[in-house]
Amino acid sequence: MANMCPYGQFTHAVVRGIPETFGKVVGDNGENKEVSVDLAKAQRQFGCLTGALRQKVGLQLIEIPPDPELPMSWKIEDVAVIQGDTALITRPFRQQRRREVEAVRRVMSELNLTVVEMGGAPGDCDGATLEGSDVLFTGREFFVGISSHTNHKGAEVLADTFRDFSVSTVPVCGGIRLKNICSMGGANTIVISNSEGAKKTLRMVEQLTDHHYEVLTVPEQSAANCIYIKGPSKRDFLLHRPADECPDSVAAFQKLQDYTFLPTACSEASKLGASLSSLCLLINKKHTYF
Repeated sequence: MANMCPYGQFTHAVVRGIPETFGKVVGDNGENKEVSVDLAKAQRQFGCLTGALRQKVGLQLIEIPPDPELPMSWKIEDVAVIQGDTALITRPFRQQRRREVEAVRRVMSELNLTVVEMGGAPGDCDGATLEGSDVLFTGREFFVGISSHTNHKGAEVLADTFRDFSVSTVPVCGGIRLKNICSMGGANTIVISNSEGAKKTLRMVEQLTDHHYEVLTVPEQSAANCIYIKGPSKRDFLLHRPADECPDSVAAFQKLQDYTFLPTACSEASKLGASLSSLCLLINKKHTYF
Protein backbone atom coordinates (compact mmCIF):
# COMPACT_ATOMS: atom_id res chain seq x y z
CA MET A 1 0.00 0.00 0.00
CA ALA A 2 2.94 2.33 0.57
CA ASN A 3 4.32 4.54 -2.17
CA MET A 4 8.04 4.97 -1.60
CA CYS A 5 8.69 7.52 -4.37
CA PRO A 6 10.69 10.64 -3.36
CA TYR A 7 8.70 12.91 -1.07
CA GLY A 8 6.90 15.75 -2.77
CA GLN A 9 6.35 14.13 -6.17
CA PHE A 10 2.78 14.78 -7.31
CA THR A 11 0.93 14.63 -10.59
CA HIS A 12 -2.55 15.89 -9.65
CA ALA A 13 -4.11 18.54 -7.45
CA VAL A 14 -7.78 18.36 -6.42
CA VAL A 15 -9.46 21.59 -5.34
CA ARG A 16 -12.98 22.76 -4.63
CA GLY A 17 -14.26 26.18 -5.63
CA ILE A 18 -15.11 29.07 -3.30
CA PRO A 19 -18.93 29.24 -2.90
CA GLU A 20 -21.05 32.37 -2.56
CA THR A 21 -21.58 31.38 1.08
CA PHE A 22 -17.84 31.76 1.81
CA GLY A 23 -17.53 33.31 5.26
CA LYS A 24 -20.40 31.44 6.84
CA VAL A 25 -19.07 29.23 9.61
CA VAL A 26 -20.78 26.60 11.71
CA GLY A 27 -19.60 26.79 15.30
CA ASP A 28 -18.86 23.80 17.48
CA ASN A 29 -22.28 24.27 19.07
CA GLY A 30 -23.96 24.00 15.66
CA GLU A 31 -24.86 27.68 15.44
CA ASN A 32 -24.21 29.62 12.24
CA LYS A 33 -22.04 32.70 12.33
CA GLU A 34 -20.48 34.91 9.70
CA VAL A 35 -16.93 36.18 9.44
CA SER A 36 -16.22 39.41 7.57
CA VAL A 37 -14.41 38.37 4.38
CA ASP A 38 -14.03 39.67 0.86
CA LEU A 39 -15.61 37.01 -1.38
CA ALA A 40 -14.27 38.40 -4.64
CA LYS A 41 -10.76 38.66 -3.22
CA ALA A 42 -10.99 35.10 -1.88
CA GLN A 43 -12.00 33.85 -5.32
CA ARG A 44 -9.10 35.74 -6.95
CA GLN A 45 -6.65 34.26 -4.45
CA PHE A 46 -8.07 30.80 -5.11
CA GLY A 47 -7.61 31.37 -8.84
CA CYS A 48 -3.97 32.35 -8.29
CA LEU A 49 -3.39 29.16 -6.28
CA THR A 50 -4.94 26.92 -8.90
CA GLY A 51 -3.09 28.75 -11.66
CA ALA A 52 0.23 28.23 -9.90
CA LEU A 53 -0.46 24.51 -9.42
CA ARG A 54 -1.51 23.96 -13.02
CA GLN A 55 0.53 26.41 -15.08
CA LYS A 56 3.73 26.91 -13.07
CA VAL A 57 4.18 23.59 -11.28
CA GLY A 58 2.59 21.55 -14.08
CA LEU A 59 0.10 19.45 -12.13
CA GLN A 60 -3.14 18.15 -13.60
CA LEU A 61 -5.87 20.11 -11.86
CA ILE A 62 -9.23 18.60 -10.92
CA GLU A 63 -11.70 21.21 -9.69
CA ILE A 64 -14.87 20.19 -7.88
CA PRO A 65 -17.59 22.84 -8.32
CA PRO A 66 -18.43 24.96 -5.28
CA ASP A 67 -21.51 24.05 -3.29
CA PRO A 68 -23.30 26.94 -1.53
CA GLU A 69 -24.91 24.47 0.87
CA LEU A 70 -21.43 23.44 2.05
CA PRO A 71 -19.79 26.78 2.89
CA MET A 72 -16.58 25.21 4.27
CA SER A 73 -16.11 22.59 1.55
CA TRP A 74 -13.29 24.59 -0.08
CA LYS A 75 -11.14 23.39 2.88
CA ILE A 76 -10.73 20.18 0.95
CA GLU A 77 -7.60 19.02 2.79
CA ASP A 78 -9.73 18.19 5.83
CA VAL A 79 -11.76 15.45 4.18
CA ALA A 80 -9.08 13.09 2.87
CA VAL A 81 -5.57 11.87 3.65
CA ILE A 82 -3.83 10.49 0.57
CA GLN A 83 -0.63 8.50 0.41
CA GLY A 84 0.40 6.46 -2.60
CA ASP A 85 -2.63 4.76 -4.13
CA THR A 86 -4.74 4.96 -0.97
CA ALA A 87 -7.17 7.71 0.03
CA LEU A 88 -8.57 7.70 3.56
CA ILE A 89 -11.87 9.56 3.59
CA THR A 90 -11.90 11.26 6.96
CA ARG A 91 -14.63 12.07 9.45
CA PRO A 92 -14.70 15.82 10.25
CA PHE A 93 -15.48 16.86 13.78
CA ARG A 94 -18.52 18.94 12.85
CA GLN A 95 -21.52 16.96 11.71
CA GLN A 96 -22.38 19.72 9.23
CA ARG A 97 -19.11 19.15 7.34
CA ARG A 98 -19.42 15.42 6.82
CA ARG A 99 -21.40 15.81 3.61
CA GLU A 100 -18.28 17.37 2.06
CA VAL A 101 -16.72 13.94 1.64
CA GLU A 102 -19.18 12.75 -1.01
CA ALA A 103 -17.77 14.66 -3.98
CA VAL A 104 -14.19 13.99 -2.92
CA ARG A 105 -14.91 10.28 -2.59
CA ARG A 106 -16.20 10.22 -6.17
CA VAL A 107 -13.05 11.87 -7.51
CA MET A 108 -10.81 9.46 -5.59
CA SER A 109 -12.74 6.53 -7.05
CA GLU A 110 -12.52 7.95 -10.58
CA LEU A 111 -8.76 8.23 -10.11
CA ASN A 112 -8.79 4.51 -9.26
CA LEU A 113 -7.37 5.06 -5.80
CA THR A 114 -8.11 2.58 -3.05
CA VAL A 115 -10.75 4.40 -0.99
CA VAL A 116 -10.91 3.67 2.74
CA GLU A 117 -13.91 5.02 4.64
CA MET A 118 -13.86 6.16 8.24
CA GLY A 119 -17.64 5.95 8.18
CA GLY A 120 -20.37 8.45 8.86
CA ALA A 121 -23.33 6.62 10.35
CA PRO A 122 -24.06 6.95 14.09
CA GLY A 123 -21.85 4.56 15.98
CA ASP A 124 -19.31 4.15 13.18
CA CYS A 125 -15.64 4.47 14.15
CA ASP A 126 -16.64 4.61 17.82
CA GLY A 127 -16.50 8.41 17.94
CA ALA A 128 -13.32 8.79 15.87
CA THR A 129 -12.76 12.19 14.25
CA LEU A 130 -9.94 13.10 11.92
CA GLU A 131 -9.27 16.12 9.72
CA GLY A 132 -6.46 16.29 7.20
CA SER A 133 -5.20 19.67 8.40
CA ASP A 134 -4.10 17.85 11.57
CA VAL A 135 -2.02 15.32 9.59
CA LEU A 136 1.62 15.92 8.64
CA PHE A 137 3.22 13.32 6.37
CA THR A 138 7.00 13.67 6.12
CA GLY A 139 7.64 11.03 3.49
CA ARG A 140 8.83 8.67 6.22
CA GLU A 141 6.11 8.83 8.85
CA PHE A 142 2.87 10.49 9.91
CA PHE A 143 2.35 12.93 12.76
CA VAL A 144 -1.24 13.53 13.83
CA GLY A 145 -2.10 16.61 15.84
CA ILE A 146 -4.55 15.94 18.64
CA SER A 147 -6.74 19.03 18.54
CA SER A 148 -10.31 20.10 19.10
CA HIS A 149 -11.15 18.48 15.74
CA THR A 150 -8.99 15.33 15.65
CA ASN A 151 -8.87 12.74 18.43
CA HIS A 152 -6.77 9.69 19.30
CA LYS A 153 -9.35 7.31 17.81
CA GLY A 154 -9.06 9.12 14.51
CA ALA A 155 -5.28 8.74 14.65
CA GLU A 156 -5.75 5.01 15.25
CA VAL A 157 -7.85 4.71 12.08
CA LEU A 158 -5.11 6.46 10.11
CA ALA A 159 -2.48 4.14 11.57
CA ASP A 160 -4.58 1.11 10.64
CA THR A 161 -4.96 2.43 7.09
CA PHE A 162 -1.31 3.26 6.43
CA ARG A 163 0.38 0.36 8.19
CA ASP A 164 3.63 0.74 6.26
CA PHE A 165 4.36 3.99 8.11
CA SER A 166 4.72 4.83 11.77
CA VAL A 167 2.05 7.17 13.13
CA SER A 168 2.70 9.37 16.16
CA THR A 169 0.36 11.77 17.92
CA VAL A 170 1.39 15.21 19.12
CA PRO A 171 -0.60 17.80 21.07
CA VAL A 172 -1.86 20.98 19.40
CA CYS A 173 -3.14 23.76 21.64
CA GLY A 174 -5.14 26.93 21.24
CA GLY A 175 -7.80 25.72 18.83
CA ILE A 176 -5.41 25.56 15.88
CA ARG A 177 -4.46 22.63 13.65
CA LEU A 178 -1.11 20.91 13.35
CA LYS A 179 -0.51 22.25 9.85
CA ASN A 180 -1.27 25.79 11.00
CA ILE A 181 2.07 25.70 12.81
CA CYS A 182 4.20 23.41 10.64
CA SER A 183 4.53 21.86 7.19
CA MET A 184 7.12 20.19 5.01
CA GLY A 185 9.40 22.57 3.14
CA GLY A 186 11.28 19.78 1.40
CA ALA A 187 12.06 16.09 1.61
CA ASN A 188 13.86 16.49 4.95
CA THR A 189 12.83 19.96 6.09
CA ILE A 190 10.11 20.91 8.54
CA VAL A 191 8.98 24.54 8.41
CA ILE A 192 7.65 25.62 11.79
CA SER A 193 6.62 28.82 13.53
CA ASN A 194 8.56 30.13 16.49
CA SER A 195 5.55 30.32 18.81
CA GLU A 196 5.82 28.61 22.19
CA GLY A 197 3.12 26.12 21.23
CA ALA A 198 4.95 25.23 18.03
CA LYS A 199 8.22 24.78 19.90
CA LYS A 200 6.48 22.39 22.29
CA THR A 201 5.08 20.40 19.37
CA LEU A 202 8.50 20.28 17.69
CA ARG A 203 10.14 18.95 20.85
CA MET A 204 7.55 16.18 20.92
CA VAL A 205 8.18 15.37 17.24
CA GLU A 206 11.91 15.15 17.87
CA GLN A 207 11.35 12.80 20.80
CA LEU A 208 9.07 10.51 18.81
CA THR A 209 10.96 10.21 15.53
CA ASP A 210 13.89 8.01 14.59
CA HIS A 211 14.70 10.27 11.65
CA HIS A 212 16.60 13.54 11.41
CA TYR A 213 14.85 16.55 9.92
CA GLU A 214 16.25 19.96 9.16
CA VAL A 215 14.15 22.68 10.81
CA LEU A 216 13.39 26.03 9.20
CA THR A 217 11.86 28.40 11.76
CA VAL A 218 9.74 31.31 10.54
CA PRO A 219 8.74 34.25 12.76
CA GLU A 220 5.11 34.41 11.62
CA GLN A 221 2.77 31.53 12.32
CA SER A 222 0.84 31.90 9.07
CA ALA A 223 4.10 31.47 7.12
CA ALA A 224 4.69 28.03 8.67
CA ASN A 225 2.19 26.44 6.32
CA CYS A 226 3.54 26.12 2.81
CA ILE A 227 3.26 23.61 -0.03
CA TYR A 228 6.35 21.79 -1.26
CA ILE A 229 6.13 20.01 -4.61
CA LYS A 230 8.75 18.33 -6.75
CA GLY A 231 6.99 18.98 -10.01
CA PRO A 232 6.89 16.87 -13.16
CA SER A 233 9.97 18.83 -14.33
CA LYS A 234 11.82 17.63 -11.19
CA ARG A 235 12.19 21.21 -9.97
CA ASP A 236 11.60 22.02 -6.31
CA PHE A 237 8.66 24.38 -5.92
CA LEU A 238 7.54 26.07 -2.71
CA LEU A 239 4.20 27.85 -2.51
CA HIS A 240 4.30 30.21 0.46
CA ARG A 241 2.60 33.32 1.79
CA PRO A 242 3.76 36.52 0.04
CA ALA A 243 5.73 39.39 1.56
CA ASP A 244 2.66 41.57 2.06
CA GLU A 245 1.11 38.86 4.27
CA CYS A 246 4.24 37.58 6.04
CA PRO A 247 6.95 40.22 5.60
CA ASP A 248 9.23 38.92 8.32
CA SER A 249 9.42 35.37 6.98
CA VAL A 250 10.54 35.96 3.40
CA ALA A 251 14.22 36.00 4.35
CA ALA A 252 13.90 32.64 6.11
CA PHE A 253 12.69 30.93 2.93
CA GLN A 254 15.73 32.18 1.05
CA LYS A 255 17.81 29.72 3.09
CA LEU A 256 16.32 26.98 0.92
CA GLN A 257 18.67 26.54 -2.01
CA ASP A 258 17.72 25.98 -5.66
CA TYR A 259 13.96 26.35 -5.12
CA THR A 260 11.41 28.01 -7.34
CA PHE A 261 9.43 30.19 -4.96
CA LEU A 262 5.77 30.88 -5.72
CA PRO A 263 4.31 33.53 -3.38
CA THR A 264 0.61 32.68 -3.01
CA ALA A 265 -1.86 34.85 -1.12
CA CYS A 266 -4.26 33.30 1.37
CA SER A 267 -5.41 36.23 3.52
CA GLU A 268 -9.16 35.70 3.14
CA ALA A 269 -9.14 31.94 3.76
CA SER A 270 -6.87 32.49 6.76
CA LYS A 271 -9.61 34.57 8.39
CA LEU A 272 -11.54 31.30 8.58
CA GLY A 273 -8.67 29.35 10.13
CA ALA A 274 -7.36 27.95 6.85
CA SER A 275 -3.84 27.72 5.46
CA LEU A 276 -2.51 27.32 1.94
CA SER A 277 -2.50 23.53 2.12
CA SER A 278 -6.15 23.57 3.24
CA LEU A 279 -7.23 24.39 -0.29
CA CYS A 280 -5.88 21.37 -2.14
CA LEU A 281 -5.30 17.63 -2.10
CA LEU A 282 -2.12 16.47 -3.81
CA ILE A 283 -1.89 13.07 -5.48
CA ASN A 284 0.88 11.15 -7.20
CA LYS A 285 -0.91 9.28 -9.95
CA LYS A 286 0.64 7.93 -13.14
CA HIS A 287 -2.63 7.53 -15.03
CA THR A 288 -4.46 10.39 -16.65
CA TYR A 289 -7.75 11.50 -15.13
CA PHE A 290 -10.71 11.61 -17.51
